[in-house]
Amino acid sequence: MTAAAVGRAVITIALAAAALAALYVARSAILIIYISGLLATGLGPLVHIIEHAAAPGTQRLPRWLAILLIYLVIVSVLTSVGLLVVPPLIEQSQDLSKRIPELLERGQRFLVDRGVLDHQITLEEAVRNAPGPGQAAGTVASAVASVFTGILALITVLMLTFYLLVESDALLAGFVRLFPRPDRPRVQAAALKISTKVSAWLSGQLILGGTIGLTAAAGLYLLGVPYFYVLALLAGFGELIPVVGPIFSAVPAVLVALTVSPQTALFTLLFFLAQQQFENHLLVPRIMARQVGVSPVVVIVALLIGGSLLGIMGAILAVPSAAIIQVVVDELLDERDQLQSSRDLNGT
Repeated sequence: MTAAAVGRAVITIALAAAALAALYVARSAILIIYISGLLATGLGPLVHIIEHAAAPGTQRLPRWLAILLIYLVIVSVLTSVGLLVVPPLIEQSQDLSKRIPELLERGQRFLVDRGVLDHQITLEEAVRNAPGPGQAAGTVASAVASVFTGILALITVLMLTFYLLVESDALLAGFVRLFPRPDRPRVQAAALKISTKVSAWLSGQLILGGTIGLTAAAGLYLLGVPYFYVLALLAGFGELIPVVGPIFSAVPAVLVALTVSPQTALFTLLFFLAQQQFENHLLVPRIMARQVGVSPVVVIVALLIGGSLLGIMGAILAVPSAAIIQVVVDELLDERDQLQSSRDLNGT
């Protein structure tokens, strides 16, 4: 190998390493762009339907107005749910706070009787063992910063999604032009398949949330838990966040059930555990397989890999990402098969 070849190889490796380092540094921005792209891809068919919903012979709605209508519906639904959920939860929280000393004492007596605790912990001991003011202030500041960062990221995603939807035709046309002219129809067809699958994923998420919400409402009603309709709404929304969403939505239900009796709280906890197992191993794979066209095995594997790589966000993005990869791989395999068939015909 000549010195020039070695130099080119070193430069190529250095450029690749620099590119990977840049991607790692910008991983948060790339993730926001990817999420916005997925939302724009999934909402594209709905925007198209609203655009052409006008009566025949009349001018269709501007795309920006169709997108704003979708945003308005989403904001209205979230606001309505918030107005429905927050007041009862505040009332229940106030009632629960009054009963906390009694419940803690009862719980400690239960643990002491069974030898788990040596003695009941007094308020003085709890205060003495609590974290110091500096540590508590640091935790609060970190939490506030995380919430503020999350809000900014959400606003960025919404704005970027809006502009991606507005300019989707021009962006797709520019992307297709990167490919040779004979391949452009196939690229457009693959883009349409991806849009259809991601849109189906979004509708599948709504189906999952509705199913979990309805079953939670029925279960909590039969268990005699107060405000079961509010807690069911929380369970439905929690379903949209894989892994931790169902856990966070179960906590308020268990706390509310605790105001009824410890036995009711235990049965509520068992109900949510059973529902979670049913959702993880049966509901999600089957609904996603039917809606998105991804096999249950691929769904489970994608959730495991996505959760390992990016935690909660990775689990959320796992299924649509697997659907996109499936479309791309299918197109590549089809192209390979066509080339092989062509070679076989030429050979004969």
